[in-house]
Amino acid sequence: MGLKLKYFNGQTPLNEDEKAGLKIKTISTRQDLDEFEQNNIEKAIAWSLSRSFTKNNILSLRFILELHKRMFGEVWEWAGNFRKTNKNIGVDKSTISTELKKLIDDLNYWVENKTYHPDEIAVRAKYRLVSTHLFSNGNGRHSRLYGDLIISKIFFKPVFSWGKKVYASGVSRNEYLKALHAADNGNMESLIKFARL
Repeated sequence: MGLKLKYFNGQTPLNEDEKAGLKIKTISTRQDLDEFEQNNIEKAIAWSLSRSFTKNNILSLRFILELHKRMFGEVWEWAGNFRKTNKNIGVDKSTISTELKKLIDDLNYWVENKTYHPDEIAVRAKYRLVSTHLFSNGNGRHSRLYGDLIISKIFFKPVFSWGKKVYASGVSRNEYLKALHAADNGNMESLIKFARL
């Protein structure tokens, strides 16, 4: 039977080895997968937003990996582990840990020196995570929740709306992708604005 997935604009396809990491073997459609992943994500959101974390907790490799594992670990065996293949987006798989270390160092500097407005710090972190593309899947959802945790736990401001919700297809997702492309060209304003829509 196997997992057969249709991909929307901006989604990164899984290869067969990654699909084999599916823990719930009865899932066979995109709708089933989305439902199980969303249930797992909601548990991770409840876990993360109901706890107190220090800046040092949040701005760490361990936390970034644990957050992904909590979001997707009930569904995927590889949750919380760096991807092992190159994708149509992101850095080369061999440089993921180096890029993540740079991001964590930059984040610590930005927070300590108030380099940017808090919203911009959180959105820049989100953008760098998603553009590095740490994981086989779930990078956008992971990076948005991580941005929410930076803004709420470090700066004590409300979480972002992220365009109310970034649906798999539709206007909100298209606006999100446009904002990401603008950020690719050095313009963070659209993504910052989208975060608070």
